[in-house]
Amino acid sequence: MLQPPGCRLHRTGCQRGSLVLMLLLLLHCSLKASQAAKPKGPGHTHLNSIRIDGDISLGGLFPVHARGHDGKPCGELKKEKGIHRLEAMLFALDRINNDNNLLPNITLGARILDTCSRDTHALEQSLTFVQALIEKDGTDVKCLGGGAPIITKPERVVGVIGASSSSVSIMVANILRLFKIPQVSYASTAPELSDNTRYDFFSRVVPPDTYQAQAMVDIVKAMRWNYVSTVASEGNYGESGVDAFIQKSREDGGVCISQSVKILREAKQGEFDKVIRRLRENPNARVVILFANEDDIRRLLHAAKKANQTGHFIWVGSDSWGSKISPVLQQEEMAEGAVTILPKRQSIRGFDRYFISRTLENNRRNIWFAEFWENNFNCKLSRHALKKGSGLKKCTNQERIGKDSSYEQEGKVQFVIDAVYAMAHALHNMHQELCPGKVGLCPKMDPINGTLLLKHIRRLKFSGIAGNPVLFNENGDAPGRYEIYQYQIRNRSAEYKIIGHWTDQLHLNVRSMQWPGGVRQIPTSICSQPCQPGERKKIVKGIPCCWHCERCDGYQYQADTYTCKMCRFDLRPNENHTGCVQIPIVKLEWSSPWAVIPVLIAVVGIMATLCVVLTFIRYNDTPIVKASGRELSYVLLTGIFLCYATTFLMISAPDVGICSLRRIFLGLGMSISYAALLTKTNRIYRIFEQGSMSVSAPRLISPASQLVITFTLASVQLLGVCIWFGVDPSQAIIDYEDQRTSNPVLARGVLKCDISDLSLICLLGYSMLLMVTCTVYAIKTRGVPETFNEAKPIGFTMYTTCIIWLAFIPIFFGTSQSTDKMYIQTTTLTISVSLSASVSLGMLYMPKVYVVLFHPEQNVPKRTRSLKAVVTAATMSNKFNPKASLRPNGEAKTELCESLETQTFPTKQTYISYSNHAV
Repeated sequence: MLQPPGCRLHRTGCQRGSLVLMLLLLLHCSLKASQAAKPKGPGHTHLNSIRIDGDISLGGLFPVHARGHDGKPCGELKKEKGIHRLEAMLFALDRINNDNNLLPNITLGARILDTCSRDTHALEQSLTFVQALIEKDGTDVKCLGGGAPIITKPERVVGVIGASSSSVSIMVANILRLFKIPQVSYASTAPELSDNTRYDFFSRVVPPDTYQAQAMVDIVKAMRWNYVSTVASEGNYGESGVDAFIQKSREDGGVCISQSVKILREAKQGEFDKVIRRLRENPNARVVILFANEDDIRRLLHAAKKANQTGHFIWVGSDSWGSKISPVLQQEEMAEGAVTILPKRQSIRGFDRYFISRTLENNRRNIWFAEFWENNFNCKLSRHALKKGSGLKKCTNQERIGKDSSYEQEGKVQFVIDAVYAMAHALHNMHQELCPGKVGLCPKMDPINGTLLLKHIRRLKFSGIAGNPVLFNENGDAPGRYEIYQYQIRNRSAEYKIIGHWTDQLHLNVRSMQWPGGVRQIPTSICSQPCQPGERKKIVKGIPCCWHCERCDGYQYQADTYTCKMCRFDLRPNENHTGCVQIPIVKLEWSSPWAVIPVLIAVVGIMATLCVVLTFIRYNDTPIVKASGRELSYVLLTGIFLCYATTFLMISAPDVGICSLRRIFLGLGMSISYAALLTKTNRIYRIFEQGSMSVSAPRLISPASQLVITFTLASVQLLGVCIWFGVDPSQAIIDYEDQRTSNPVLARGVLKCDISDLSLICLLGYSMLLMVTCTVYAIKTRGVPETFNEAKPIGFTMYTTCIIWLAFIPIFFGTSQSTDKMYIQTTTLTISVSLSASVSLGMLYMPKVYVVLFHPEQNVPKRTRSLKAVVTAATMSNKFNPKASLRPNGEAKTELCESLETQTFPTKQTYISYSNHAV
């Protein structure tokens, strides 16, 4: 019965404390639902709802229509997501009411509403569920005439099945919890609904998006995608789903978000074009994670198709896409390759038989079925609705679902049925607890306690319509079980193909997957290409999946993905800089040109030295050999031999023995040579210096004295070497800095003795001192006529030697930075030593050998004169007759000399004999 017109709210006494209840009362008076009479039979329509009478009434919320536009609350009909799911609830109610074992003698009724896919509209509609609770007290409502109002009491809803969208479920759950009405959803998966402190009366037979997000992250990682974009519909489902995906991807690591785009609730087509443009800003991010409602998915695919992006984007859709046909209808190529996820389900054959058998005649309880009929068969029930040229026909009522139109069971049908059965089982268990042995409802269940009913719902564990267990955790969530689908086109026929499943972990059949264009190779969606071996990743700030590849250059190797490290001093990087290898060890080889030339010179020098020695031994008693000072000559030849032999020590492979011999003999040969030459020049200088002042012979000019002086000078070198051995024992080392070039490929370790450049200078320093001193004496005796001993040949020898060593110093030290330092310095040193020996050998001994071997007539004894006669003759010859030295055979022809030719001296006096070569 209708309420009288003019009915209004009237506040008497103090105001009600609950603002929510006042708001609900205000909305209730504005609803036309409160003005309609109670139907008299089952199946009678009540405004935009279906009302089925029963002992216990359940509410139902379904998106029968899409969201409206241009100010309209509702849009076009949803055949699958709306009608299929609604009919699944009716199918479940029929089964339960016909089941004698479940709620026997108790009939379940229903009040089913259309949410129009809009949370605000759903909230307005759901006030119907709480009318019976908020209109218990009618004392505040009076009529203008003063009479008592006539109020139609609505049926009491004890529980609600729904809603589909998470945003709708959240909005409705906030109202239902105030009135302690349990709610079981068949499709809402937003993680927010798991908050048992805010949505304590909410439960669901589908797993929350936290499981779904984890499954999607696992899919992305299995495909080796690390750079993706996300698109969410505005509202709890989309935004919470994307948030859960982002959180899971951060926890697991390895996945970065390129763009995170939100589709507004009332978005126009231009907004979808903007979304596509934003997704195209990073062309490397081809994979798009979708947590969007069905309408937004369809319009997004349309925008991508309009932007000619077919085959570019790889869609990964949540369960709102699942295996639905409507989002991909007439844009199959745009959706090809899409990977979607859906809670694990089975097609319910009993529902198929039920739904296919529905007609306009046997399904009058569904007030939207006639609209579905027109939409499904593309016809009109009313002839007046037909327009010319529209291509529509009049419905004959002879059409049949599945025969005259395509039919495929919607994916959530199983969960709608399970949700209804969950409510029925909870009521059944509650009835057995409160009304044991009684038929029908007992007083304890009138009214039904919502809190107790919720407890029974949370305790449930039964086998669902498909055989899967139905149960809830402490937050009212179902366990996560998903099937993975891919939308594939084969032979121009498109279908959703199951490619795997997820239950705590992913099981994916990659071989069965197919990508846009029929390609089998997995497409890439990465920010940066993998770095090559030997390259490190330099992460872009704030985007761990994006990096620049930097080569580990020089002596660096790739220690790990992000780090280059220097190789150890004795190592160099391998070819691709992924590790270090031993630096090759080099030494001066005998076959090297740097060694062949010094060895050749040394061999020739040694042979020449041996020839001189053998000649002197053979002609040891001849005047020239005697006059040359045999003792010092053999010592000098020994030093020359050692100088040549040093070449072989310098080229031999260094070890402790070789290095020790180098220390000893490198300076020793030169020290012996220059000590002998110094002794000779010093003797000549002292003789003529003494002769100019006195007729007595100088001290220490005998052969024995000369040998003592020579060995004393040479022993200083040996003493220095011995001290060096004590301070720093000799050893062979590998010098990795000597040939450490900027290009590691050319780097070499040099095997050498531990003799530094400074040590070498010290080693040769004493020999240089002897050489300089000898040169000084050679200069001082330059005025002595060449008839008297070897002063001038010694002088020429020392001048030449000084020139050699002056050239050696800049060559040796000027190449210290060269990569061929070892070769240049070793060759320079050995050749310099050999040349010094060769100069001494050539200038001092080759003329004598030549005379001995080829002019024996000149190798005859000369007359002997006294010291005073010799000195006086030499002095006077130089003073009065400078050309005396040019006489044949070098004789000083003076009166004094001739008269003293046969003079002899006492045995204890010192005699100085001379010939053309020596004194």
